[in-house]
Amino acid sequence: MTETGPREPRILLGIAFMMIAASFFPVLNGLVQWLSPRYPSEQIIWARITGQFVLMLALMLPGAGLMVFATRRPLLQFGRSFCQLASTSFYFIAVATVPLAKAAAIGFLAPFIVALLAWPLLGERPQLRRMLAVGAAFAGVLVVIRPGDESFQAASLLILLSSSFYALYQVLTRKVAPHDSAQTSTLWSAVVGCAVLTLVVPFVWVTPANLADTLAFLALGGLATAGHYCVARAMSYGPAAVISPFQYWQIVGSVLMGVAITGLWPDGGTWIGAAVIIGAGVFMAVTEGRRR
Repeated sequence: MTETGPREPRILLGIAFMMIAASFFPVLNGLVQWLSPRYPSEQIIWARITGQFVLMLALMLPGAGLMVFATRRPLLQFGRSFCQLASTSFYFIAVATVPLAKAAAIGFLAPFIVALLAWPLLGERPQLRRMLAVGAAFAGVLVVIRPGDESFQAASLLILLSSSFYALYQVLTRKVAPHDSAQTSTLWSAVVGCAVLTLVVPFVWVTPANLADTLAFLALGGLATAGHYCVARAMSYGPAAVISPFQYWQIVGSVLMGVAITGLWPDGGTWIGAAVIIGAGVFMAVTEGRRR
């Protein structure tokens, strides 16, 4: 039997996990958009970060104890945690007004920003094909945002900031990976957000008005945990270059959630820009995979 025989089902399983993750995240963002008109952003962000932190803590403490917090690179972990807080905050604030499909399309820029940051921060020399893909992705984002057009939304720039911080978070995660376990890094990613927002939330707290809102707040942490778990599982079943492009399934869920919440379909510019970004992402994944 050739090598591809036994590996193929695992790759398909990895693709399935990635698509499941890409189905969780639009629901998470849809709940954020649904809650935003009635509750402070600080409270929503706190519920998402703290919910994930508490769930992961419940899963890890019985086996590892408090040693799961032990880190050899505390500054890097604080930096990762701050980037996670900043990325989540900018994104959640933006999706209060930006359509989910547009937010998802702009958010797809993060892998390309990682490609740019990999040179100065990780020492990975840029390849021509990678830079062409990055340029195409930025062009796609401009089509989605359309600065200067009457449809331009200033909040779209917050998604760009969110993508930049998320890209930096990923780069710092690579840098800390040889020194700390994945469990340690998972918990540390929420430490700053939990600490800061737990101090802020009492001053802005609005008690959920009904059972539906309460369940929505509780679901934020659960959906985030399930989504990130599925991403981690997906990457364990096959090469990132093969698995990663299937994260673009998220655009489908974002469109459906956006229509369900607002009744509005994405405009033509969002579809075209998203197609350009996704095409650039698939091109970069394929070429990077072949090169390696």
